[in-house]
Amino acid sequence: MAIPNYQNIMLPLLKYAVDGQEHSMREAIGALADQFNLSEDERKELLPLTRVTLQERRTKVLMLI
Repeated sequence: MAIPNYQNIMLPLLKYAVDGQEHSMREAIGALADQFNLSEDERKELLPLTRVTLQERRTKVLMLI
C-alpha cells in the first residue's frame, strides 16, 4: 500500500488519540504504519533533502493542527 495522504491519515490518527491515553509521536507513527500495512521500505522512505520519513512528516503536521 502507498503511504496515505493527509486526508486519509486524519481520521485514523484522531481515533488513535481519542482513547484518553498519552501517546508519543513515535507510537502514533508506528500505530498508523501498522494500520495502513506499510512495508518496511515505505516506513523508511525519506523526504528529499531531509532525514525525516514521509509518514513521520505527514503525521506530525496533522498532530499540530
